[in-house]
Amino acid sequence: MTLKSVQTPLLEVSGLCTTFGAGQASIPAVRDVSFCVNKGEVLGLVGESGSGKSVTLRSILGLSRRYGTTTGSVQWCGQNIVETPEAQMRKIRGGEIAMIFQEPMTSLNPLLTVGLQIDETLKAHTDMSSSERKKRAIEMLDVVGIPAAASRLGEYPHQFSGGMRQRVMIAIALAARPRMLLADEPTTALDVTIQAQILDLILSLAQDFDMGVILVTHDLGVVAQTCDQVAVMYAGRIVEQGAVRSVLRAPQHPYTVGLMRSVPENVPPRTPLYSIPGTPPSLLSLPAGCAFAARCTHKSEICETSRPDLVGAGTGRSVACFNQVKSEGGAAA
Repeated sequence: MTLKSVQTPLLEVSGLCTTFGAGQASIPAVRDVSFCVNKGEVLGLVGESGSGKSVTLRSILGLSRRYGTTTGSVQWCGQNIVETPEAQMRKIRGGEIAMIFQEPMTSLNPLLTVGLQIDETLKAHTDMSSSERKKRAIEMLDVVGIPAAASRLGEYPHQFSGGMRQRVMIAIALAARPRMLLADEPTTALDVTIQAQILDLILSLAQDFDMGVILVTHDLGVVAQTCDQVAVMYAGRIVEQGAVRSVLRAPQHPYTVGLMRSVPENVPPRTPLYSIPGTPPSLLSLPAGCAFAARCTHKSEICETSRPDLVGAGTGRSVACFNQVKSEGGAAA
């Protein structure tokens, strides 16, 4: 599988940039990000906290407009929705492109019942009658695995466990049958068993509804098990992307290699775990060259002065590095 198959991409992002602030205080949170997602395909966005993953999702939906400036192209159904007026974007959000946010307890309104919160989405994006909306709400709670769905419509978020709240978030996101799902770390703060259930649920629903999915996570194990494609982000840019099996088995960017080495696997007891040395650069003062150079063991002189472009590195692979790692292995995907 390649990043661009013969079919027309469901979503095509090109040169996406989002900046907050202005003048010397401007913060380039997302810089020249490009990727595409086909129908039924799952793309994983991975990277450390602050790498720009969540802002990328919010920029696609136009949720960054109020606080920042977004440029570039997000092609959806033949139009660049970066330039789409806000009134029209409200029809797209939730109806055609849905999003699951982090932390369901803070994303759900604690003052409204879960049934009413599902009903709001259906009322905004469908022509269903009140009785049809109630029937769909019960159906969606049942689909996401909440027992006694009909009796729980009148309950509030605090009456659900963490895993069940996340299921409610998924039910709200998918109620209007969107064609694209943006999932921003949907398993944050959940225990391992519930994480697996939630991810399996998202994947099965994506197949049932034939949706494209963008999954933001920092867990490479999740990517290996659930995604078709992966894009690795660092300091607001994509530094490596390609098919999951290809990237995780033989990462070519030193940052991707570092992420792979950071995954605990067959580590003897009382052995220090590996971590990438140093910290990510401040977005307020990015270096002139490669943003990863200060932490990179493969850097050369050009890395300090020039920024590498994201270029092809084999079939379906792209890497932004002057000194690509030829073969250090990875994890079986």
